[in-house]
Amino acid sequence: MRKPVLIGGIAVASAVLLGACSSNDSMSGMDPSAPSSSAQAAADHNADDVTFAQQMVPHHSQALEMAKLVPSRSTNPKVADLASRIAKAQDPEIQQMHSWLTSWGAGMPGMPGMMSDHDMKKLEAAKGAEFDKMWLDMMIEHHQGAVDLARTELSKGGNAGAKALARKIIDAQQAEITEMRGLLTQS
Repeated sequence: MRKPVLIGGIAVASAVLLGACSSNDSMSGMDPSAPSSSAQAAADHNADDVTFAQQMVPHHSQALEMAKLVPSRSTNPKVADLASRIAKAQDPEIQQMHSWLTSWGAGMPGMPGMMSDHDMKKLEAAKGAEFDKMWLDMMIEHHQGAVDLARTELSKGGNAGAKALARKIIDAQQAEITEMRGLLTQS
């Protein structure tokens, strides 16, 4: 037992020493009074940027939960394809927003306006065409909430990255709302 602990301690000490050496080397030639990139990232945002990310993370997370229900419940390949695309688009956005919140020193409060537990249980219990219609209706409502949050970010936010993501969310989710409305008329 002493050998792994000793090796682990040496590895940690080596990493600390190497990190200290590399940070000194990377600082040479730089203005010591200039803000670091992490300080700059923390400085170029406002409270609305934080609110946008804090609300959009759980919003996107619930969309991912809803998308995961599709393969075992839907009978419509177009709904399955749409759910897959939603998951592929929103998971990286969640990671990006978590990164911002960490660099901004902000936590994650709860967010009102998402599907209730009751709605999610009804969705989980549905199958086939009933599931497809319920999922599409709920996802349209869900996407509209995301579009509203993103529009608020565009009008009040200060962080260029958050505003760019808000624009991307509006464009993508408006297109998906149109697609979902079309799927509803086909059923």
